[in-house]
Amino acid sequence: MANHRAPLLLLVVVVLLLSVGGSVHCRSVLLGPPPPDPVSDGVSSADVRRGDGHPYLLLSRSSSSASASADDGSSSSCDQTYGFMPCTASWPGNLFLILVYGYLMFMAATYLSSGSELLLEILGPGIVGGLFLPMLGALPDAMLILVSGLSGSSETAQSQVSVGMGLLAGSTVMLLTVIWGSCIIVGKCDLHNSFALDKQDTKGFSLKGSGVSTDLWTSYAARIMVFSVIPFVIVQLPQILNSTSGKHLAVLISLIVSLALLIAYCIYQVVQPWIQKRRLAYVEDKHVFFGFLRHIRTRALGRLLTDDGELDKDVVEKLFRTLDENGDGYLSAAELKALIVGIRFEEIDLNEDDAVDKVMKDFDSSNDFRLELPEFVDGISRWLSTARSSGAASGMKNFGTMKFLDDLHHQTRQEHAQLKGGDQTDEVTEGVENPKLITLKAVLLLVLGTIVAGAFADPLVDVVDNFSDATGIPTFFISFIALPLATNSSEAVSAIIFASRKKQRTASLTFSELYGAVTMNNLLCLSVFLAIVYIRGLTWDFSSEVLVILIVCFVMGIFASFRTTFPLWTSSLAFLLYPFSLALVYVLDYIFGWS
Repeated sequence: MANHRAPLLLLVVVVLLLSVGGSVHCRSVLLGPPPPDPVSDGVSSADVRRGDGHPYLLLSRSSSSASASADDGSSSSCDQTYGFMPCTASWPGNLFLILVYGYLMFMAATYLSSGSELLLEILGPGIVGGLFLPMLGALPDAMLILVSGLSGSSETAQSQVSVGMGLLAGSTVMLLTVIWGSCIIVGKCDLHNSFALDKQDTKGFSLKGSGVSTDLWTSYAARIMVFSVIPFVIVQLPQILNSTSGKHLAVLISLIVSLALLIAYCIYQVVQPWIQKRRLAYVEDKHVFFGFLRHIRTRALGRLLTDDGELDKDVVEKLFRTLDENGDGYLSAAELKALIVGIRFEEIDLNEDDAVDKVMKDFDSSNDFRLELPEFVDGISRWLSTARSSGAASGMKNFGTMKFLDDLHHQTRQEHAQLKGGDQTDEVTEGVENPKLITLKAVLLLVLGTIVAGAFADPLVDVVDNFSDATGIPTFFISFIALPLATNSSEAVSAIIFASRKKQRTASLTFSELYGAVTMNNLLCLSVFLAIVYIRGLTWDFSSEVLVILIVCFVMGIFASFRTTFPLWTSSLAFLLYPFSLALVYVLDYIFGWS
């Protein structure tokens, strides 16, 4: 939550910036009745009449601009954004302005984040959490990319658009390397059987003995992030094929694909809670039936399977006759319940009556709320086939044995625990007091954040360009390193705070938000970037930058797609990717001349 004094501090900073914005003008001041000696700026009226002076004292904005004015009569070597924002040609001055404008963009991101969280409390996770929150989180980046390509003429835009690409690449790389690795370190817990134990951190910095566990939904988020780089691949096809005629068309196709993927991603985020509930219900069914198979295997008077791997119907029929206590040829719900007593369904928060209902609904094809022998045999046969297709750690050679069923039951229980870790429905939701006031506050924070981001995006881009001119450092590297610290710092702080709680649930939320932020960068921010390039007819020449994004997204995305536990050593992999990315861009651009 943003500090309540932050808006006042922001106002003070803006006033100070405006107060030092341009040249300072001063008139002569007379003390006492004329004509005693005046206190003046050193320019007399006679000098003015002769044309040797100026009635004002002009204080140049920088020493470099002053010397330039003395030499060739020019007024300044830099242009003021909006005509009044601070401007300097010296690198220390531009560095100071980068820090100031960067702080203002950080405040904008903080306001947007705080307003989004308040709105989430009121309206819930559906439309807000799936649609507005990801877009608002990417808004500062999108603003900077937008103004970097709309500034001045096409030539100016072509030179400044590298600021937008640097920000896009830098945000993605920073979130998946520095922030990802930091979350592993601050969120590490003791690992037991490849699973992190909540709030237990006794093994210190053991590279293999401590780490972080997430739920399966986080792995799905990582896979979505990998697919979100498809537009980057499309827009690079002309470079890959060494074709110059198809560049403009490739930009258009990539723009259409990125917008389509953005819409699909937002729809998925909106409906995802329902998908999660259905997936959780399916895993609960598997847990019940695999536990059921495991239990009847101990109750059966013989092996369930023949040597050929087929169901031994004679054994199943004997079991049916044993369970049919009244001998009426049917298994009632009460008789079925007597069979499953002892199965530990409390592990998945399920009681025996619910388990009986699940078995009855799946086996009872006649819908008469009782099981005949053919229904009982057919149900067991179907679930043994499902078990065969599911596989298990012990391998198919043990199929039908207790070891196979034990492994399968344990595997399903772990899957349920991982899915349940991402289910927020069992969190205690406190009543929101005065929802109208909170809604108003949320809207004001969102409006303020949007205004600040829109107002200071253009000055920040100009200052980065000026700093690049003053130091000779390419704008890409400045925007790659500095700008993501401003626009993504609130997300970074939030992620690290959540990870420090050392629970699977909060770790899952942390990494899901990181993958979601990168996905939104790859879709929303790229869409803005591609639209500018296409509409203004700019040249797409960012092969090395795109390669860096692809490498980092593929490595971290594939790595996180097929595992839910990350030992401490994985953080070093993430940290090493950051300097590798910088070095790769430098080598490709300035040694091999890609750009």
